[in-house]
Amino acid sequence: MEYIARDADIAPVAALIADPTRAAMLTALLGGRALAAGELARISGVSAATASAHLARLLEGRLVDVVRQGRHRYYRLAGHEVAEVLEVLAGVSARPPVRSLRQSRQARLLEEARTCYDHLAGRAGVGLLDRLREGGYYEAQELTGAGERLLTGLGVDVAGARRARRRFAPECLDWTERRSHLGGALGAAITEVLFERGWYRRGTVPRAVVLTDEGRKGLSELLPSKELTSHTPVT
Repeated sequence: MEYIARDADIAPVAALIADPTRAAMLTALLGGRALAAGELARISGVSAATASAHLARLLEGRLVDVVRQGRHRYYRLAGHEVAEVLEVLAGVSARPPVRSLRQSRQARLLEEARTCYDHLAGRAGVGLLDRLREGGYYEAQELTGAGERLLTGLGVDVAGARRARRRFAPECLDWTERRSHLGGALGAAITEVLFERGWYRRGTVPRAVVLTDEGRKGLSELLPSKELTSHTPVT
């Protein structure tokens, strides 16, 4: 059999992601935080031994990294490239059926505001990009002069984001909203500042984030937008 395309062998990576247990682990790690093997076992519904075997395969396939703190080992996605692949797959995949009130609540929280690895996503992330665009701060996947001044004043390290070894300010298709949120180095830098200022905090549901009262006030002053400040996640 002769292969037409020889520039990339995607089958082994696709096979790693295709397993339901490993897919659940990778999705859990999309929150951007490193998780212990025991927590990943619980999330994916398998035993500790089974989880360890799956994590070994993900490590070998370079989809995850391990972080050691003393005797403890924590796992995280190997980089933003892996997160981008998972988000694209989520965008073209069917939504799982909601079978309980708990699942309905979790789905609603993720739709309202979540992290897409290291940047803001969901309705909040889409609203942020819309407001930057509507205000003349962002166009053609680049900040305008006004946008650079606005974000620098907020404390965002725009220059550092430009030096990062990843795309600066791409639009990332949001898998729940079916519209774009801001990704790349700039999206990550903005989200970092939002957490540092206490405008958003981590929620009790993995990946979900919560808009605080300080964040509601700050965003309404910085980027007036009903879409940005109207959601009220339940924690």
